[in-house]
Amino acid sequence: MEEDKSRSQSGSTRDGSEAGSGEKEKRAGQEEKWSDNELLYEFGFSTFILSLSTSALVHLGELPDPITNKKEINLQLAKQTISIIEMLKEKTKGNLSKEEEVLIDNVLYDVRLKYIKSSD
Repeated sequence: MEEDKSRSQSGSTRDGSEAGSGEKEKRAGQEEKWSDNELLYEFGFSTFILSLSTSALVHLGELPDPITNKKEINLQLAKQTISIIEMLKEKTKGNLSKEEEVLIDNVLYDVRLKYIKSSD
């Protein structure tokens, strides 16, 4: 029976040996590329909530899809995104700053209202 030497995502094979040098160089290049494209701003909770809000607005047809550049309504994805924001609000209760609480409440109010209007 042959040893299974398939590679894990970490680069080592199942038998513990290291991946080939070509793969190591490729990973190093990818890591270097990532560091060249580091975020220009701090990515915090508020930014994450605003990102989800933008996603919900795209699915509600309020903003154009960044790929197609068309405004299209997808209520199922909008509802899913709103549910994710609601879950985050519940799971982070008591751990948010006042500003973050106000932001998440305002975002939820806005996207829920637009969801109701879009579903009519």
